Amino acid sequence: MEFLYEYGLFLAKTVTFVLAVIAIIAAIAASAMKQKHKKGELEITDLSEQFEEVEHEMIEHLLSKEQLKKKEKENKKLAKEKAKAEKNAESDEEESRVFVVDFKGSIDAKEVNSLREEISAILTVATPKDEVFVRLESGGGMVHGYGLASSQLDRVRQQEIPLTVSVDKVAASGGYMMACVANQIISAPFAILGSIGVIAQLPNFNKILKKNDIEFEQITAGEFKRTLTMFGENTDKAREKFTEEIEETHVLFKDFVSEHRPSLEIAKVATGEHWFGTKAKALGLVDKIQTSDDYLQVASKEHKILAIKYVQHKSLAEKFSKAVSLSVENLIGKIWQNNRIFPG
Repeated sequence: MEFLYEYGLFLAKTVTFVLAVIAIIAAIAASAMKQKHKKGELEITDLSEQFEEVEHEMIEHLLSKEQLKKKEKENKKLAKEKAKAEKNAESDEEESRVFVVDFKGSIDAKEVNSLREEISAILTVATPKDEVFVRLESGGGMVHGYGLASSQLDRVRQQEIPLTVSVDKVAASGGYMMACVANQIISAPFAILGSIGVIAQLPNFNKILKKNDIEFEQITAGEFKRTLTMFGENTDKAREKFTEEIEETHVLFKDFVSEHRPSLEIAKVATGEHWFGTKAKALGLVDKIQTSDDYLQVASKEHKILAIKYVQHKSLAEKFSKAVSLSVENLIGKIWQNNRIFPG
């Protein structure tokens, strides 16, 4: 009997384990199927509530019990008066909103995929009395990527919805191409702006190949299908054509900035140089020196502030790859930190 009891107990544990494994596999499969049909989703955060919660928490810690009771009575009275005023108001207009979007751009501006979804979502509900506020951070990158990102922001302007771009750290080159689309650009004092120029560079290994008796062949159709190459012998004609293409791109960049900020002395700022916020304001590259935090905190007193973020679903392989990458970066950072030589 004892044997049967132990066997039954073992069998029950085994069945329970197998069922648990099946449940986990089913959950993963269901998640994978769901992700297959839905690549991402919108996250909407009410920043107004966050500002109110922080303010309330600070007041609770700073005021005495008597002062807090008095403050609460005053708030209730103000809330009643506001509600009465809204009820008696002739207009039934809804509270205006500020939609906040974050764009932290990489070299290829791949973040434009999320930006596209965020702007599309906002435009389904936004009206000219609302505002789109973009917290932008980018040192620039590929022309076509940032051209598309700029076009996404221009969709807001085309709908006559006020667009404000805030630069707390950097908006240079392609980053400034995006920023200049806005009705208003605000900048932190030491943010980096400008770099209205174009750059292209590549190494050439032709001499090394020749030195090692290695031949390089490249077959093209069309005289300028390729200009400068990494392995072939570059000619003056190819360099001339490449330079011509760079200049053409620079002209397009300057025309784009001039179109959106006609008050700029484009010849003065389109030299490829960059400037800090205060100098950028003097040159007309920005309109106001202010951080995004200040702007939103002030705006929250009169408007509803909503942060819009499109989150793309990642596969298990992508999540694992990112985790490994972060671990390696942290390890390298610790090794570097532990082996630094401090002055003095």
